[in-house]
Amino acid sequence: MTDFFSDDLMTIFIRLVTALLAGGIIGLERTYNGRPAGFRTHSLVCMSSSLLMLLTVFQWKLLEGVPIETIRVDPTRMGQGIMTGIGFLGAGVIMKERFSVRGLTTAASIWVTASIGILLGIGFFSAAAVATLLALGTLSVFRWFESVLPSLQFARLSVRTLRRSELTEDELLAVVNELGMTCSTSSYYLEGEGKYIRYEMTVYSRKTESFRQLANALSEVEQIQEFHVIPRAS
Repeated sequence: MTDFFSDDLMTIFIRLVTALLAGGIIGLERTYNGRPAGFRTHSLVCMSSSLLMLLTVFQWKLLEGVPIETIRVDPTRMGQGIMTGIGFLGAGVIMKERFSVRGLTTAASIWVTASIGILLGIGFFSAAAVATLLALGTLSVFRWFESVLPSLQFARLSVRTLRRSELTEDELLAVVNELGMTCSTSSYYLEGEGKYIRYEMTVYSRKTESFRQLANALSEVEQIQEFHVIPRAS
């Protein structure tokens, strides 16, 4: 056991520190963008994955003298166990906010960070380095691509009006369509003991400022008692 620590301590140190740094680099991007799982979380995930894989790397020295048929430490099974556990951690950062879901990218970054930790734990430094650069590039460079590429922007529209008012659904849709927006999945509610009717629908456009323009247009309609325009969180 003494020989083990004297001969392989540097290997263990290098792999754990490298995993800590790799996870930290990815975590910094998440922290910079204000995500709940950031620098410390990603660093610990990557290092812990590497630490567990070190058990399989050094199992023969740690269990020296133990009959070989009693050893059941399989590197591939260890990796599967790590990724299964990380799935629960990733699920913890996924949050539903009204009509939007946030945290999917952070959950994916935690998952890839654990994968990088596994590679570093077994000493596959080249693949881990490439994976770290690709992950960081995906989180940062691809964010810029998403901002410049044309894409549909969604929002949930809720309008409340007097039941006996002259505002019909067709008139409401005309206001929306006039701004170049499209509606889908409409719902209808009768509220206030039949006094009010509420229209709810998903609206989408290729321009984010369309939602502000829609709010301004709806505020000018006298029949509308109340409205909400809730853009989907990015």
